[in-house]
Amino acid sequence: MDFIKDAFDYVLHVDRYLNILIQNFGAWSYVLLGVVIFAETGFVVTPFLPGDSLLFAAGAFAAMGSFKVVWLMVILCVAAILGDSLNYAIGKMFGERLFRNNNSRFFKKEYLERTHRFYAKYGRKTIILARFVPIIRTFAPFVAGIGKMDYWYFLTANVIGGVVWVVVLTLAGFYFGNVPLVKNNFSLVILAIIIISVLPVVVEYLRHRKDKI
Repeated sequence: MDFIKDAFDYVLHVDRYLNILIQNFGAWSYVLLGVVIFAETGFVVTPFLPGDSLLFAAGAFAAMGSFKVVWLMVILCVAAILGDSLNYAIGKMFGERLFRNNNSRFFKKEYLERTHRFYAKYGRKTIILARFVPIIRTFAPFVAGIGKMDYWYFLTANVIGGVVWVVVLTLAGFYFGNVPLVKNNFSLVILAIIIISVLPVVVEYLRHRKDKI
């Protein structure tokens, strides 16, 4: 329970923790941010890591001069693309075996089924669209690997989705993160980003429940 509370606190106050990170690690902060984005997209067990909120906050700090925004976006784009590629490979090699245990704490079949429904609705565009949806973002490349999606098609969608996701959210933070209204209510803005990101999942879940009734 404490872990969930701490994780939620970190995501909500990502600006505070990012400021500490920059002060302690300087230029190495680029690498550490890249590692977080890589892990959030690359491992099925880490969908709880901040993605959207971290990109927005990083863009805001770039506007203050803490990062070079072009280098920041390049590093995070590479991290996002490599993360999805690793996740695809893991899904292709081990995916079916990992979800055999119905009581697994991390590999929940409901997440897998939710992603399958997303695929059914959006087809191969899922790889691009899923970038903007937490949990689905982490499971989409994994499911693509399980389904043996053509790798070169996957890679094209992966690159497009990764670049659009990183650039849009980082530049949103860069241009709007330090507007007084946003800066003074940063936690509320982050919460709004989270809610907007999760909303498609909630709608899809409610629609699925309605269809079952």
